[in-house]
Amino acid sequence: MKYYFIILLCSLISCTNTRKDGEIKNNKVIVIQPLGDFKLVQARKVFVQVKQINPNVVLRKSISFPEIAYYKPRNRYRADSIIRTLRNTIGRDSVIVGLSNSDISVTKNGIQDWGVMGLGYRPGKSCVVSDFRMAVKNRNEQFYKVVLHELGHTEGLPHCKIKTCLMRDADGGNHLNEEKDFCENCKSFLISKGWNLLR
Repeated sequence: MKYYFIILLCSLISCTNTRKDGEIKNNKVIVIQPLGDFKLVQARKVFVQVKQINPNVVLRKSISFPEIAYYKPRNRYRADSIIRTLRNTIGRDSVIVGLSNSDISVTKNGIQDWGVMGLGYRPGKSCVVSDFRMAVKNRNEQFYKVVLHELGHTEGLPHCKIKTCLMRDADGGNHLNEEKDFCENCKSFLISKGWNLLR
């Protein structure tokens, strides 16, 4: 009886990626969370795109930005406060992506309020992406690249030095049109985490 209990306990606490016939299956749920007046049409596009890398995706109704995140002097929202709040709204085997049309910022390089396109815990359960600083042309494509970038951080990926890799650091600019895909190293890492990516 004691052995059955140990087997049951091990199966309950096993990791979310399970191997079957040499493949990795991702049981993690990705929650898409529009914030404020984020356009539903745009949120649905992200939902469909993310579903290609992981079929376990949920699109939630839009919610207000956390009050604690509002930074009145610049009329924008603190990305760190957003992801800290969002991570408490999901289950253990989930990751949440906040979607924003409003400007977001963090403290970086000694600057208290540095505008960013996205922020994610590395590794972690939450991230946020804003299209406020993206080019009007190619905005949807750029937005999805940053969603993938921040989800990559939640899996544990650091920034990548390869200029065409989606994990490249923006470093204060917008280089998204130069980024084509994950490099081989980043891609291999994400595939090992259960992402459905073509080699």
